[in-house]
Amino acid sequence: MKVQIETSWNEKLTAEFEKLYFIELVSFVRREYQNHTVYPRGGQIFNAFSQTPFSAVKVVILGQDPYHGAGQAHGLSFSVPAGISLPPSLQNIYRELHDDLGGASPKSGDLTPWARQGVLLLNATLTVQAQQAGSHQNRGWELFTDAVIHSLAAEQDHIAFILWGAYAQKKGAFIDKQRHLVLTSAHPSPFAAHRGFFGSKPFSQTNAYLVQQGKEPIDWLALK
Repeated sequence: MKVQIETSWNEKLTAEFEKLYFIELVSFVRREYQNHTVYPRGGQIFNAFSQTPFSAVKVVILGQDPYHGAGQAHGLSFSVPAGISLPPSLQNIYRELHDDLGGASPKSGDLTPWARQGVLLLNATLTVQAQQAGSHQNRGWELFTDAVIHSLAAEQDHIAFILWGAYAQKKGAFIDKQRHLVLTSAHPSPFAAHRGFFGSKPFSQTNAYLVQQGKEPIDWLALK
């Protein structure tokens, strides 16, 4: 199959594209785009991979579904394009960013500057029907993104995996903590953030680890 995805990721995942589940997933997603409003737009489904090539990944922040409101999803977990109102979870992420590292709170929700520094902003499910949260779950995306995480965890060293909430933690349970940094906390959603997300300091912890491993830290404050 021909999948439009960044070259280095295409090389790592070619075998995955040939599997029956992925062929069936592609057929399902195509039908969904033909018959419904689906987010993100087709050209942005693999945006996380375009912004962060395989060898550039230093950090993984794992989300669950794309946003299902108009104009919100653009292929990066927790991120929205500039000019779109900040979703509640992202507001809480920015609050923790300020409490952790200081600096002014960004006005834009576009996290592309993080992605371009090596932060893979990966959702477990890469598409969703408009206004139908979870509508593309259990169709194959989770198997695909499991393969992505397995590939990174097995072939790279010293990646910081930031797993917010029980879903992300379950999905990343296999990651070797002797080989990588695994940071876990409550999810930043308003329903959970006060149960351990606030005060978890994921940004400073990640940078301390990267520096310890001889890698450039992430400029988390490089947002507009």
